[in-house]
Amino acid sequence: MSKIWIFIFFPIISFSQVNKAEVDALFQQKQYKKAEIFLLNYLKNDPNNIQAQALLGDAYGYQKQWDEAIDSYENVLEKETKNAQYFYNYGMVLGMMAIENKLKAMMYVSDIKMAFIRASELDKTHIDARWALVHLYMKMPGIVGGSMTKALQYAAELKALSKVDGYLAKGFIYEYDDDFAQAEVNYKKAVQVGGSLTCYFSLFNLYEAHNKPNKAIETLEEAQEKLNQNILKYQIGKVAAKFQIQLEKGKRNLTSYLENFKIGDEAPESWAHYRLAQIYRYQNNKNVALNHINLSLKALPNQSEFKDEKIEILGM
Repeated sequence: MSKIWIFIFFPIISFSQVNKAEVDALFQQKQYKKAEIFLLNYLKNDPNNIQAQALLGDAYGYQKQWDEAIDSYENVLEKETKNAQYFYNYGMVLGMMAIENKLKAMMYVSDIKMAFIRASELDKTHIDARWALVHLYMKMPGIVGGSMTKALQYAAELKALSKVDGYLAKGFIYEYDDDFAQAEVNYKKAVQVGGSLTCYFSLFNLYEAHNKPNKAIETLEEAQEKLNQNILKYQIGKVAAKFQIQLEKGKRNLTSYLENFKIGDEAPESWAHYRLAQIYRYQNNKNVALNHINLSLKALPNQSEFKDEKIEILGM
């Protein structure tokens, strides 16, 4: 399943094995400037290497050097007109620039749309391009071509390629259109068909956004039973603290989250302590609440939510 608008590319390049390993390592280590310099030097000796030029565009994009990235990809597309991935990457560069620069966004809408449509036409199985078009048609104002009908069309194409992507796309469309019932139906179908963390989180986020905390917790518990992911325990505790419900369950899950915490877990320990501090405050246990919020502040002393929570606790 796709995660749209996250700017991560995994390009395939035709360098020697040693050079490929070096470029891949630089990207993985987020040393994008070094990758840029490496590629510029490489292109001095092989200026017509299209794949290297495209990879240079990616290196610029990682650094948010949008004009350079766009120039690189426009140069690539002048020579390579049948590569769906290049059109998709070009659309992503334009899209990320548009997100950051609202003044330029309207100028590039037609180019972004063209790039993703061309990618979808060149590769009838390109899931990411169709996801991008679903997002684009829903988020564009109607005056410049936004269309729920078009978004649903690409969702149908996604479903033909991957049922779970199709249901997730339709869920996103209806959620964006404020149709809770249809969004819920499609996210539930995605859970039934795919059962992945992405599917469960899509349904959970819908419930949380619409102030349905008990359904949110129920969804998270079902996911935890099937997937056994530590982050789900944190989310259960977060919902309990945020909505002041099922507090004992919230405490158990947050405590377990901290006991099983590993580097790389999505929610920092400081936020789990913050949620525990909230729950203990609700239960009028000032000393334990203060202990947890102090642990949060030790890690992130300038976090406004943590500072506000300590004031609440001290005022008990």
